[in-house]
Amino acid sequence: MSSFPPVAEQFAYIKKGSAEIVKESELRTKLEKSFASGKPLRVKAGFDPTAPDLHLGHTVLLRKLKHFQDLGHTVIFLIGDFTGMIGDPTGRSATRPPLSPDEIKVNARTYLAQVFKTLSQSKTEIRHNSEWLAKLKGEDWIRLAAKYTVSQMLEREDFHRRFLEERPIALHELLYPLSQGYDSVALNADVELGGTDQKFNLLVGRELQRSYGQESQVVLTMPILEGLDGVQKMSKSLGNAIGIQEPPLEMYGKVMSISDEMMWRYYELLTDVQLPEIEKMKVDVSAGQAHPMSLKKELARRLVADFHSADAATRAAEDWAKQFQKDEVPENVEEVLITYEEVKWSIGEDLGMPVAIFGPKHYGIRLDRLLFRCGLADSVTDAARKLKNKEVKINGGVQDSPRIQVTELPWRPILRVGRRLKMAIVRE
Repeated sequence: MSSFPPVAEQFAYIKKGSAEIVKESELRTKLEKSFASGKPLRVKAGFDPTAPDLHLGHTVLLRKLKHFQDLGHTVIFLIGDFTGMIGDPTGRSATRPPLSPDEIKVNARTYLAQVFKTLSQSKTEIRHNSEWLAKLKGEDWIRLAAKYTVSQMLEREDFHRRFLEERPIALHELLYPLSQGYDSVALNADVELGGTDQKFNLLVGRELQRSYGQESQVVLTMPILEGLDGVQKMSKSLGNAIGIQEPPLEMYGKVMSISDEMMWRYYELLTDVQLPEIEKMKVDVSAGQAHPMSLKKELARRLVADFHSADAATRAAEDWAKQFQKDEVPENVEEVLITYEEVKWSIGEDLGMPVAIFGPKHYGIRLDRLLFRCGLADSVTDAARKLKNKEVKINGGVQDSPRIQVTELPWRPILRVGRRLKMAIVRE
C-alpha cells in the first residue's frame, strides 16, 4: 500500500498559493503513478547564491518545496554555483556583473544555514549544478546550444525588450536558460518550481528533457511576494524586505507594519494555514467577529517562530506590545496633517522606469520629507541620516529606506524617532 496521501489531497495541498501549473493534467498523472508505485517524485528548485542573505520572498519557493517534502516526495535544493557565474538575466535591463567563484562559495554556505529553517536537512537532497555543467566539453555546449534558436531566445520578455531598445545582450546570457534547463535533464526532475518571472527558463527545461528522451517536468510557478510597501517585489535593495535572519523583534515589527489587505497574501504564501481557514478569517473580519490586528499578531508570531523559535516569537510579541502598543502609542498621540504633494515621490523618475510598470494603485512617499514635515528631523538631510542609521520606526518596524510606496490614501503611519512619536495623516 502506498505511503502517500490520496492524490486529490496531494494535488490540493500542492496547488495552494501557486500561480500556474504547466500542466495540471500532467501533475495529476505523475502523482497517480507515484501513488501506485510508491516511488516519490523528484522535485527541484534552483537558487543562485548571488547574495548572502535570504528574505521572506525567497521562502515562498522553500515553503512549496516543504509541501512536497511533507507529502513524501524527494526535494532537491539546487545551488546554482555554475549558473551564478553567468548571472540570471531575468528581469534585468542590463547585463548582470558575474560573481567570482569565491563569492559564490561564501554565499552558498550561508544559504544552507538558512534553508534548513524551512526544509528538513535529513530529507533534502543538496546539489550544485557545477557537478555537471562544469564538466561539459566544447562539443557538449555546441550540441546543447543547437537545441534552441536565437529567435526562440528573443521571445523571452527581458531579452525582447532589450533587443527593441538596442541595449546589449551578451552571448553568455543566452546560455543561462539553456544551463538551467539542462539542470532538469541532469537531475531527471519530475517537477520544477520557480517564481512567475522564471517561467521561460522552466519551460526550456521541459523542452530539453524531451529532446534528451526524458519525460517533461511539470512547471509550477509561485507568485512574487510583495514587500512591506505592498506594491513592489520584496527586495533588500528597495528597502522593503524582511530578512529571515533579522532579530525576532525586528521581524515581528515589520510584519505588523504591513497593510491589512497584504496580510492575507502573506498568510497564503508564507504559512501552512489552509485556504478555507484563511477565507473564514476574512469572513470573521468582515462580520466584526475578528479584529485584523489580532490576526496580524498571529501571522507575525507564526513567522518569527518559523525562523527563530516559539519562545522567541512569544518574547517578540510581548516586547512589541510593551514598546509600541502599550507604552509608545498613547491615545492622545499628536497627529500631523500632510498633503500628498508635500511628500510625493516620483517613482518612475527615481528608478528610470515608466510609472505605469507598477500599476495605477500606488502612492510614492518620501519618508525623509515626511519626517521633516512632522518635526521629527531638523531637515530632509537629517531625516535621511536617521533613516540610514535605522533610528526610525514606522508602525513598530524599523525603516531605513528614504522611499516607500502605499496602496491607498489617507495613509496614517505611526512614526517614531527615539522617544518622539507622531501620527502622520497623509491625504490627497
